[in-house]
Amino acid sequence: MIIASIYLHTRKNWRRKRAEYVKQCSRRDPKLITCLIDSLHHLRPYLSAGIPEIELPAVEPFRMDELTLSLTGGTNGYKIQLRDLYVKGASNYTVEDIKLGSPFQAVVRMPALILDAHYSSSGVLIILPASGNGTFHARFGDARALVRGTVSTKSRDEKTYLNVDNLDVVLAVKDVQMRVSKIFNNNRILTEAINLFLRENGQEVLKLMEPQLKKKLSTLFAGIVNQLLRHVPVESFLIP
Repeated sequence: MIIASIYLHTRKNWRRKRAEYVKQCSRRDPKLITCLIDSLHHLRPYLSAGIPEIELPAVEPFRMDELTLSLTGGTNGYKIQLRDLYVKGASNYTVEDIKLGSPFQAVVRMPALILDAHYSSSGVLIILPASGNGTFHARFGDARALVRGTVSTKSRDEKTYLNVDNLDVVLAVKDVQMRVSKIFNNNRILTEAINLFLRENGQEVLKLMEPQLKKKLSTLFAGIVNQLLRHVPVESFLIP
């Protein structure tokens, strides 16, 4: 029984050290930053599909609950609500730069973030009553995220674990495309009016989204990172 327990304990530790989603780097590597960036790129397919052994769900797609926007002012201002948002493309990232420490900083680029959501609106757009429901689709092309945060360390079982205490994500998007469909009982005039508004004011609509997007993305990404870090001690990915 004792031998079996030792074997299982040893096998568990060996498997943890040999986790295929972990790419190791040496502290003495003169190109340590490059190695760490490569290790983050190594994670991409695992983040996309999820890592069941550490209870990390797939990030493709990831879900946000809702965004509420007031696009025009006044008593009958045009307001929209996006619910059940699903975002694709976050795992197809490229880390361009990292600054280590606390606070840390990283620059991350994604070719495109694709958003799909349930859409509802109220109020008047231009001169048209625009209350209804439908679907919303957006493509944020050439997205750049500036990620800043602070970390702390704690010891457990003679290992050192990192925790992201605060995370701030600032998103910049070069190409914004938005459209709605299946709204107002497929009323063609209203659908075209809203899509024209979204085409001509895409960046402005994105700016209105930014405060809520920033908060939700920061919370979401911090949760993903910490779920990974609480299962992977520093000694597993950063060796002497």
